[in-house]
Amino acid sequence: MRWLITNRNQIPPAGSPGNDKPSFGSKLDDLTYWTLDPAKPNADITDRSNWTTRDLNSFRDALVAVTNKFPDPLTTPPENQKHLTLFIHGYDDDFKATIQRYDTIARTLFDGPNSLGELVCFDWPSEGSLLGYLPDRSSARKTGDDLTDVLSELYDWMSDKQVAATQNVNNACRAKTSIIAHSMGNYALEYAMNALWTRKNQPLLVSLMQEVIMVAADVDNDLFRSGENVSHGDGEGLANLSYRITALYTGRDNVLGASAGLKHFGKRRLGRAGLDDTYPVPDNVWDVDCSDLINPAVNGIAVHGEYFNPDETGIYKLFRAILEGNDRSVLIKNDIVPLSLTRQQVVAT
Repeated sequence: MRWLITNRNQIPPAGSPGNDKPSFGSKLDDLTYWTLDPAKPNADITDRSNWTTRDLNSFRDALVAVTNKFPDPLTTPPENQKHLTLFIHGYDDDFKATIQRYDTIARTLFDGPNSLGELVCFDWPSEGSLLGYLPDRSSARKTGDDLTDVLSELYDWMSDKQVAATQNVNNACRAKTSIIAHSMGNYALEYAMNALWTRKNQPLLVSLMQEVIMVAADVDNDLFRSGENVSHGDGEGLANLSYRITALYTGRDNVLGASAGLKHFGKRRLGRAGLDDTYPVPDNVWDVDCSDLINPAVNGIAVHGEYFNPDETGIYKLFRAILEGNDRSVLIKNDIVPLSLTRQQVVAT
């Protein structure tokens, strides 16, 4: 099954040759919800006419119906339990590029007998060009409001499930919830999780997200500088609502080098430099230098999106191992994360 939540505007067919199908544009609009019929496995996923629009309730009910078929967490080992994972794309991705990348991740990790569960695409209107970088940042910030609403729905639903589970353990949620965010999508995620944390009265010890994977994150690398303290840090909502956060970075990423130059905030990018280790970070946050896991022949601009190339088997092995909940020490012991690629102290989480 393919799932889409988007705040792109919808473009009706123009009726001219080559432009006779509906599509999604590059402007912000209201959130809409879509599914792609699994009975059409060969349907063009980039063609909007192959998608079925749903209202929020119908979309949620369909998703719940699928996750209710996940294995019983009471009798299933943690590493075999299924995830409901949200993919948030980054800058410079038009709808076609976004949905193709989403489909690649879904086919590699969420389809077939070794499926990790279900992957939902959260799509926002990136300008789709390097020159559109600053407008993209504005769109990502506004998108944060819509993402907050989506995460708030998820929070309320999971809270209800927790209450139901206290009355009958068989009512427990069958899905773990996780996020894979790329590039500037992490900027929208940072804002949304902080806003959600505030909206829900700053709950502590609540794991809305089991695993958050921040890929080539275009955010300040001191995002988690508040450490274990509760204050008003940029990454506090993210840290407090997540069981574990893994930041994947590489100094080879020239897109994020340009990003730091454009913003002049005086801070390096998390996805290029890794965590700022001059600050204490929460125990549930760590980083992995992926420089040696990514094909050395890939140039500095292409590296930014190379994490999602299905040929990067080492990266996808890491994705899977993280979502399966393997401890950091196990990832290192099994050489999924070579010890030289992480600077963070290995602490069981």
